[in-house]
Amino acid sequence: MNMRNSLLMFVLLAGVSACQKDDATYAEISTDFGNIKVMLYNSTPKHRDNFIKLAKEGFYDGLLFHRVMSNFMAQGGDPDSRNAPADQPLGMGGPGYEIEAEIGAPHIRGALAAARRNNPQKQSSGSQFYIVQGQPIDDAYLNNIEAQKQIKYNDAQRQLYKELGGTPFLDNDYTVFGEVVEGMDVVDKICSQPTGPNDRPLQDIKMTVRILN
Repeated sequence: MNMRNSLLMFVLLAGVSACQKDDATYAEISTDFGNIKVMLYNSTPKHRDNFIKLAKEGFYDGLLFHRVMSNFMAQGGDPDSRNAPADQPLGMGGPGYEIEAEIGAPHIRGALAAARRNNPQKQSSGSQFYIVQGQPIDDAYLNNIEAQKQIKYNDAQRQLYKELGGTPFLDNDYTVFGEVVEGMDVVDKICSQPTGPNDRPLQDIKMTVRILN
């Protein structure tokens, strides 16, 4: 199975029908390392609409990928990161509201998901998001996750986790609201950058986000 077909299966597993896929909204996250094209899920309308609104307002432009971890993820969207000095702690900022959880899709490589603070409702940050890089996962690990979280992966999801990788320990706790359709090589470059305290890249990685349709 090639990457394109795997991602298509990922879309179908997330509950997006072929018709919905045709009607999906796409966005482009631009960085100095290249562009990342993402598809926003119609199955998570609150997160989709919020991301579209913020992008159209220019909220994300000039913000940083302020936390990156190799084989894990790249996180951004904190408004406090705009023009932040190198020693400023980041990761607590937002637009002043949270989003109701829309948990469902798994954290397979390329997943676009909402960050959040600890809260029993699992409400998402109003603006912070992360893109999963992850690493290949085996059946034993997935079995442990299923037992710990009382969830059940189907055969296709297991295959994707084993072929593409991901971060299944985040499943059922954070909302995945889209996926990368082009530019995972850019995500890999971002995740490989040297970091300092709190996993902040030593070189600022700024973003701009625009809606493509």
